[in-house]
Amino acid sequence: MSLVDESFELKELQVLEGHADRVWSVAWKPATGFDGVPAVLASCSGDKTVRVWEQSPSSGSFQCKAVLEETHTRTVRSCAWSPSGKLLATASFDATTAVWEHVGDDYECVSTLEGHENEVKSISWNASGSLLATCGRDKSVWIWEVLPGNEFECVSVLQGHTQDVKMVQWHPNMDILFSCSYDNTIKVWAEDGDDDWHCVQTLAEANNGHTSTVWALSFNATGDKMATCSDDLTLKIWGSDLLTIQSGNGSAPWKHICTLSGYHDRTIFSVHWSREGIIASGAADDAIRLFAEDGDG
Repeated sequence: MSLVDESFELKELQVLEGHADRVWSVAWKPATGFDGVPAVLASCSGDKTVRVWEQSPSSGSFQCKAVLEETHTRTVRSCAWSPSGKLLATASFDATTAVWEHVGDDYECVSTLEGHENEVKSISWNASGSLLATCGRDKSVWIWEVLPGNEFECVSVLQGHTQDVKMVQWHPNMDILFSCSYDNTIKVWAEDGDDDWHCVQTLAEANNGHTSTVWALSFNATGDKMATCSDDLTLKIWGSDLLTIQSGNGSAPWKHICTLSGYHDRTIFSVHWSREGIIASGAADDAIRLFAEDGDG
């Protein structure tokens, strides 16, 4: 039976309270929530703090285990765990990115990345945890290499967007980076043989792209499809040939597959593609909608 034929019911399990301002981003810690390992969730907020929540194995409820504060001086816009779960990166409107390490029962800020001219909007780790990408209001995308001793070195500053960059996201399997922007485009970045990073494709209105700000993107489990969401009230699905991607060719073209419209009537801020193949979208119309692929694709 396909996902589209199944019936789903979502029930509120718990409201996590503690932040004193809006929550901008949440991130599940890798390798938690199964095999007897309690689920761990990080959240970041306009109150300048990050909270780490852990689920109780006995009651199933989440409790705040740590509050990361007194590091960022403005809104914390994005948070992301490294693939190993050992490090947590947080991006802030104070133009810095902080990297935290779980030491004992506490989290310590082990590195602060500076360079963006102003607000840092999003962060993303690559699949191996060797690279960290950041983006910001200064229209730039930065790629940082993770060095021994929790040191980070900027290896490339990517200039290609003409407006605020809203989100960066690494491909789930390869070192190909995607960014989406207030300039209505999604850009695909890859490294050439000279260790230089460059834009290999721009997804824009001319190739069935979005007509307004692109807020977020997410990949399916295999990495051959991508969902994007926008201020133009649509979700778009893109696809690429997986064999070509796996060959290491960063220029494997991404093509528009379909557009989902008419489901939200205000800006779609968030999209996420689950491992089970369900796409969730969240919008300013106070609605979360779930999509599943039908038999016709």
